[in-house]
Amino acid sequence: MQSQDVSQRHTPASAGGTGPVDVEQAEAALVEHYPRLVRLAYLVLPPGLGRSRRVLTAHALAQRALPRSRKRPSVLPAQTSGREDDPGYVCLRERVLRAALEAARPRKGLPRLSQLPPLLPQVWGLRLFPRSGGADELALDQRLSTLSGPARAAYVLRGLEQLPDPDVRELLKAAGVADPGGALASANGVPAQPGLLSSPEFDPCSLQARPTDLMRRRQHTKAVLAAAAALAVCGTLVALPGGGWGPDGAAAPVYAENPAAEAALDPGRLTRVSPTAWRTSARTDFSVWPARGPLAGDQALLRRALAVWARPGERVRVSATPGTQTGGPAGPPQLLYAGEVDAARVVLLYDGLRVARYAEPKSGTQGAALDFARVDGATGAGASALVLGRADGNVRYLTAPWVTKAAQRDLTKPDAAATPLTLAGGVTAPLASPVLRPGSCTSWTVLQLTDASGTQLTTDLGELVPAHLTAGRPGSPAEVSGPEGLRTWAPFACSLAAERSAGIRSVNAWAYAEQPLPDGSGSAAWVCTRAETWRGDGTAALAQFRTPGGAAGAVVAKGTDVPACGPRDPHVLAGVLWKSAAGSWYLLAAGSKGTASISATGGVIASGQGPFLAAKAEQGARADLTGTLADGREISGLH
Repeated sequence: MQSQDVSQRHTPASAGGTGPVDVEQAEAALVEHYPRLVRLAYLVLPPGLGRSRRVLTAHALAQRALPRSRKRPSVLPAQTSGREDDPGYVCLRERVLRAALEAARPRKGLPRLSQLPPLLPQVWGLRLFPRSGGADELALDQRLSTLSGPARAAYVLRGLEQLPDPDVRELLKAAGVADPGGALASANGVPAQPGLLSSPEFDPCSLQARPTDLMRRRQHTKAVLAAAAALAVCGTLVALPGGGWGPDGAAAPVYAENPAAEAALDPGRLTRVSPTAWRTSARTDFSVWPARGPLAGDQALLRRALAVWARPGERVRVSATPGTQTGGPAGPPQLLYAGEVDAARVVLLYDGLRVARYAEPKSGTQGAALDFARVDGATGAGASALVLGRADGNVRYLTAPWVTKAAQRDLTKPDAAATPLTLAGGVTAPLASPVLRPGSCTSWTVLQLTDASGTQLTTDLGELVPAHLTAGRPGSPAEVSGPEGLRTWAPFACSLAAERSAGIRSVNAWAYAEQPLPDGSGSAAWVCTRAETWRGDGTAALAQFRTPGGAAGAVVAKGTDVPACGPRDPHVLAGVLWKSAAGSWYLLAAGSKGTASISATGGVIASGQGPFLAAKAEQGARADLTGTLADGREISGLH
């Protein structure tokens, strides 16, 4: 166990002012900030280049930005903090921005160097593109594609670089933009979502690779020109006049004729459950969800969704929770929903092990998104809702047919009443998604669902299936909807952000100890929150500490893939370095019920009987904890 200081605050150091830039200084800045410079170029480059070419061009522009002389190429407005104090980075950013804007600027006659495919780097036989995000990233990418190059640059500088508008205006002017004010005004038309700009969707340094045409390269090496012509014809068919989709939408070409696979892609063979099946079934899982949505009879939409599931093309952004396979269905899947959600047409499908969400824009053929979530063994509260879509910081859910009421509540305010949500055909009204809110955590909105068995709380963690929240001793947790459960979770709600996009099935909060403080100022609360995953491994146990009157708890220890704080081992031990109001430092440690003694070694040597330990310590001390249970078994502290 490494004791953690819950009273210290760290202030980042400043790097110094800007000055003349030489080659060595610029090269050091390029090495240090290369991923950010490439991301900046990727976001500003015109989306019409295609994702693979944008990746290579962004890398080429960042590498080409290194000055060839020892003179500073331009004078930029002075900045005040962080990277802005590094003149090498400021210089390179201006050069990358200028080159990316040149590539986005239309030109008559011969193209500029930045508008040509990059000579280096080049990758033969592979298509490289960033890891796919979700529907929010797809929607933002589509909105940015409607902006001009300078407007995209203004949006990115404001959101990614966190520059104020005067600095953005000066930087755009230095990069050769004729009307910086107009670019800023155009950027205002896209809602600010700085968190999405930092997502893997827009990271050209973390890439996926796919073959350009593996089957034809193996079997028809002498027919390259014919294959290229066939692909060009396919591209023409996909982009039909009037913005329509082809029969298979954004799916890749068919590689082989397989009767079983083709049967799984026939929309006429989709499994459709009766709307009343759940009333008489002994099961409460996704297998008894009926097919809902106004587009459940749209055969063309369903065919595109099935084809993209089986063969996602280059324009499809694919994401999956950890441990979830993304291959096509083994047989005809079950249709859960098809309809319009905000600016997209959405289809939800279920194959017994996974839920797949297909989303395409309502207008145009700019691409599609395909998201997967593992749901094997889901039942009851675990199968009570699915995410239909996220937009403008909000999330919409499709609820189970047995859900009778829906509401939203702020988990950080246990005494506030829940706000009812309308349910229309099982679809909730939009509610704020806590994982999409930028800035520091001041609230945490959760979904409250009521059915015949009672009321449950679930929370959006950035995946298709919301996580079920419980409270109580491992092995026998209770629903959070009661006053005691709400009060247990309230100070620790913001710690749920640490579990985003990890394939979380449920999270339980267990208040395992109340420790008297050595200065007599009251008792501190110890809570363990344990997140269980759909795949089994990857579980995370967080020990959290809260002093009397504290608005929120602090995470002081964590264990990954450990049985502690779980149903298989309902015991936990953790410690923290704490500073009293009088200025004295103590090592505090607490174990769950049944802990007979605790000892500390390392930077603090102490021991004590019972489930608590309080020993004087030096600031910054580190210690290892060991506990002994009443039955003689030893446990170690979470680290």
